[in-house]
Amino acid sequence: MITRLLGRLVATYARRTGRLLGLYRRLCSPDGAAWGEIVKRHFGLAAVGEGCLIQMNAVITDPAYVRLGNNVHLTGCTLFGHDGSVAMLKRAYGVALDKVGKIDIRDNVFVGHQAIIMPGVTIGPDAIVAAGSVVTHDVPPGSIVGGVPARVIGSVPALVERLQAETRALPWHDHPHMQPAYAGPPDARLDRLRIAHFFGQAA
Repeated sequence: MITRLLGRLVATYARRTGRLLGLYRRLCSPDGAAWGEIVKRHFGLAAVGEGCLIQMNAVITDPAYVRLGNNVHLTGCTLFGHDGSVAMLKRAYGVALDKVGKIDIRDNVFVGHQAIIMPGVTIGPDAIVAAGSVVTHDVPPGSIVGGVPARVIGSVPALVERLQAETRALPWHDHPHMQPAYAGPPDARLDRLRIAHFFGQAA
């Protein structure tokens, strides 16, 4: 309660004065890259590669069983390293049971919002898990999976090709944000261009 109140006070002060904003963002609302570094250093995953972006609302139930390659992006998804029903079944049936497994996410993988990754799964490399999917089996390299349970619905190379064509047709296709190496701050001008395009308003 006190921490939340302090966070609000700092945020309000930062917005009104422009001071402490960078500190507030780093401490109270880190972006995916900053949180990825925190996870890498302090959360006890089996391994975390370079350039991982992990949102704060990602849930990793069994960090020691999770390995992330390079350039893995986790949104508000859940990675389960165990099957929670086992504790109930052991007591109900009086038998010895266990159901745990590793989650091995290879290089260049995106896991969408509210996707659930079950134990014993390997994903990628070069793969996308669509939002809301439940992944119960390995995701092949270069594939896009979606659904419950998740199945292959496309390929990453085909998606990249389609997105490139769509991007070339956008009014902001030459904006620096579109470049792979861009790492600058958000740009209000880009937002204005997008809003004008979406809603037919003057930029």
